[in-house]
Amino acid sequence: MKQGGGYGHRKRNVCFCVIATIVVIVLIIVILALTVFKAKRPVTTINAVSLKDLDVSLNLPRVRVNLNVTLDVDLSIKNPNKVGFKYKNSTTLLNYRGEQVGEVPITADKISAGETKAMNLTLTIMADKLLSNSQVYSDVIGGELPLSTFSRISGKVSIIGIKLKVVSTTTCDFTVFISNRTVGDQHCKYKTKL
Repeated sequence: MKQGGGYGHRKRNVCFCVIATIVVIVLIIVILALTVFKAKRPVTTINAVSLKDLDVSLNLPRVRVNLNVTLDVDLSIKNPNKVGFKYKNSTTLLNYRGEQVGEVPITADKISAGETKAMNLTLTIMADKLLSNSQVYSDVIGGELPLSTFSRISGKVSIIGIKLKVVSTTTCDFTVFISNRTVGDQHCKYKTKL
């Protein structure tokens, strides 16, 4: 009888040790998920906007402006997570006084853990859309063209098998100075949500 009781006692101790080990492992995973592997927001940054090409001509008899503007946008996406970030096909839009006048696609890709991926995008203004805005004439004559870019990158990070959706947006306002063909007065706002 005593032998059977000792066997049952050992069986309970082994069962208790297995349960305690499982609880400790689960706690370690939860702590890691909430600290080291906690999902962090990828940051999209527009590092620079430069003027690649600017052609402006003014036809005085009809008071008509011919305009062709091409901008180089240096964009980077930083993934601060300990795991990779996969993002979908996206677009950077170019706006003039609230109206879309250009766009460039951003091809879907993956960014490794801790990596910053640089992208050089070329935006060409859709002249017909720009010239349909009545304010463009006074802006061109005044020598300053106010523009803005809007980039939205959405994707997923996978942390310990759980996929989290992430959206990062960047808006940059800047001015194209027509006389010396430069870009200045750049102000950017960044927003990310998990």
